[in-house]
Amino acid sequence: MQVAIIGYGAVGREAAKALAARGASVRIVQRRSPKILPDGATFFAGDALDRESLRRACADCGAVICCLGFPYDSRIWREAWPRTMDNLLAVCAETRARFVFADNLYMYGPQDAPLDESMPLTDFGRKPRVRADITRAWMEAHRAGRVEATAVRASDFYGPDVENSVLSVFAVQRLAQGKAALIPYSPDHPHDFTYVPDFSRALASLVEAPDDAYGQAWHAPNASVETLRAHIERAAALLGVAPRISVLPRPLLHIVGLFDRQVYELIEMGFQTDRPYQVNATIFSSRFWGDATPFDVGLKATVDFYKA
Repeated sequence: MQVAIIGYGAVGREAAKALAARGASVRIVQRRSPKILPDGATFFAGDALDRESLRRACADCGAVICCLGFPYDSRIWREAWPRTMDNLLAVCAETRARFVFADNLYMYGPQDAPLDESMPLTDFGRKPRVRADITRAWMEAHRAGRVEATAVRASDFYGPDVENSVLSVFAVQRLAQGKAALIPYSPDHPHDFTYVPDFSRALASLVEAPDDAYGQAWHAPNASVETLRAHIERAAALLGVAPRISVLPRPLLHIVGLFDRQVYELIEMGFQTDRPYQVNATIFSSRFWGDATPFDVGLKATVDFYKA
């Protein structure tokens, strides 16, 4: 099967490896060619905001996986995500390609119970509302019979070479550089993290799944939940350094957010970090697989990458 992967960040890279290992013919679709492609993958120029270029890049593909990430700015999200989803669904409808969306968990909004796929879509905030709206779009396209569509949802990422990951970049990488981990929220609530290779394995599982797996969202499995502090302490031990942690107080976020857009955008997402944040992946695990990479394994791979 020809599979187009839209976007080649951390998730796209791992998804390409996972699919190529399963014998799929992989197309990497983005505006510029990456420096390195996995064996069996080819590059096609395409822009998710330009439907015609996307149509050319995805021609003859049996499946399209969206692994895109836009800058962490709700002003961009409000414009770019609906347009992108509309383009992707239109192209998949024309080509009869399956659509698999690499998604996050924002669309549930503030919750106190472990997240499960039956929770209603939120109207809270800016970024969560955008994710809820584009979720409604692909679900409606599937219900209408236009596109065979599904999504895999992941919690906060970690792993080797994972951009903008609190655990990978702001904790492990900084510790490897002899600095304190810099954390923008309390590290003491239990919090699920998704190992990017596990997320990509889940995406590949849906590409190959029977038709009845489509039309719904699935939660990617995670290792047993722990606190961010516990992960940082374990990473520091692997690095042979002190587990120094610098936590930005929440009131300071509001001040820094006046000058830093990314910090400003973190404020409305406080519901993910001011309480236990757990993800129920039972439905996926019972249908596909549930052996998420143990943290000892994933964290060592992450530490080894940033040490190098």
